Amino acid sequence: MDITGTVDQDDITRARTILLASGRRTPYEEVDAYRVLARVGPAAYLPRLVRALHDLSYERGHGSGRCGCPGSGYRERPAARLALLEEAVAAARAVDPAEPGRAQLLHQALDFCQRDLYAMGRRAEGLALRAEMLAIGRAQAAADGGPVSQGVREWAAGLSEEGRCAEAAELLGELVAASLPDGPGEGTLAWLLLEWIGALHDAGRADEALAAFEGLVTMEAAEAAADRGPVVCHAHAVIGYARMLDTWGRDERAATVRKEARAVLTELATTGERRSWSGYQASFWVVLLSLSGADSERPASGGRPAPGGRPASGEPRPPLGVQPRNWSPDVRQRYFDSRTALREEVDALAARAAEAPDGPCAEQVRLHRVLTVRSAVHAESLTHLFAERTRHLFDEGVDLARGLARHRSAEGARALADVLMDRSAFRLAAGEFGPALDDFREASGLLGDAG
Repeated sequence: MDITGTVDQDDITRARTILLASGRRTPYEEVDAYRVLARVGPAAYLPRLVRALHDLSYERGHGSGRCGCPGSGYRERPAARLALLEEAVAAARAVDPAEPGRAQLLHQALDFCQRDLYAMGRRAEGLALRAEMLAIGRAQAAADGGPVSQGVREWAAGLSEEGRCAEAAELLGELVAASLPDGPGEGTLAWLLLEWIGALHDAGRADEALAAFEGLVTMEAAEAAADRGPVVCHAHAVIGYARMLDTWGRDERAATVRKEARAVLTELATTGERRSWSGYQASFWVVLLSLSGADSERPASGGRPAPGGRPASGEPRPPLGVQPRNWSPDVRQRYFDSRTALREEVDALAARAAEAPDGPCAEQVRLHRVLTVRSAVHAESLTHLFAERTRHLFDEGVDLARGLARHRSAEGARALADVLMDRSAFRLAAGEFGPALDDFREASGLLGDAG
């Protein structure tokens, strides 16, 4: 942003009059005034210009002239909105580096801008801004003498989406180590651990992923025992841990952990939650659901899909363990939009299966599971009515897997156990503790657990 050069005195007077006048100013008038005054008083007005540009970028259309700006609002015009956000970044960069609030102002401006760059498919530019956000965090940490925290998770998520999961895991591991002394907090450490587990799992680092998962389970158990956290979250964590152990072939340990999960589910089915909690448990569930369902994204070749790694599609993928709202906008939109094509594929396979003597095929069951996971993530992220909107999919998945198990016993038993575990966790999130326990018991029996 160029803040040099002369400014017409009439423009300055007009700008000050707009800001001092009584009555409501439109966002466009405010930005126009700050653009002028930032050139004569940058220290005072550049930060205000940055914030006013952000406000204007969120303005919805009201018809020509009504909001003080021509045509529709900026939220309906992505290119025009991005231009405002890029102007905000330029204004933030022009603030004197000696100003105490400059780093935070610039970090926020970069954050707003990178989201829109990703939404428009300009991923390389968005990732570059995330790198700059991390650099700000590193500089602040160096000045304060503390660990780096700001910008780490955004940068790590961006790396994971590009398949650079080992790099993401290293960064998140450093952040976890720095956060452990502060304890669980208000769930902050649990979300961070999930992100680290996802990156480790995607990078194929089984031992570290499982050790981190065990740490999460231990923490959730302690929080629930001390009545500082929901028993449901402990149950989701221990179920997720058992499933990851199973995925990595740690069968004996997986069976032991499933026994622990049955004990927690039995407690919930018998006595319910010990107290009322806010609704974040469902968000915790969908992150673990997308993590446990990630291996269904890859077609099996003579067995179960191998854990870790990415499909060779070349497309960015959601970062495992990260809450959907923190995925980049283009990845999130593509993930949700894919449900239509998945439904068509599943229905086409169902039509062929109806004419075949051996019933559903493994690919139909796999694709239906992918559809179910994506639909559940979408429904939970938008509404508290996630149970009503996705229940039929979990039930359909179980019915399909039962059909597969009748015709192909070994292959079908494994698939049926997977979708029963999915439905058990869904019922747990929906507060249906008795049915959740029933599904979990049946799945455990299919996996060979005693009792």
